[in-house]
Amino acid sequence: MADVNRGNRPLSPHLTIYRPQLTSMTSILTRITGNAMLVAALLIVWWFLAAATSPEAFAAANGFITSWFGDLIMFFSLLGLWYHTLAGIRHLIWDNGYGLDIQTAEKLGWAALVGSVLLTIITALII
Repeated sequence: MADVNRGNRPLSPHLTIYRPQLTSMTSILTRITGNAMLVAALLIVWWFLAAATSPEAFAAANGFITSWFGDLIMFFSLLGLWYHTLAGIRHLIWDNGYGLDIQTAEKLGWAALVGSVLLTIITALII
């Protein structure tokens, strides 16, 4: 039987209703960084394939990856890699039943954010 009161039903709360929380934003960021690292992986595969193909193909790929734009992509990919790693460690901690209270969960979220920036800077300075 069709619902004749379809327009009078309350709507489910959505993103416009709730205040963004650190734990939800870091969860979304984990998914984004996981997908964004595919871009760097594809560039690296392109670089390797070009190296195996010909000197001209390698020069083109290497020229792009070592340009300022390629360096920017690789730097942010490094940031995504560190963040994704630290967020994965945070999830392993949660999977063992620790740090599930709000205060600890937020501390772990900030640790992943700040730690990924610091580790990215240290790695970029070393390399």
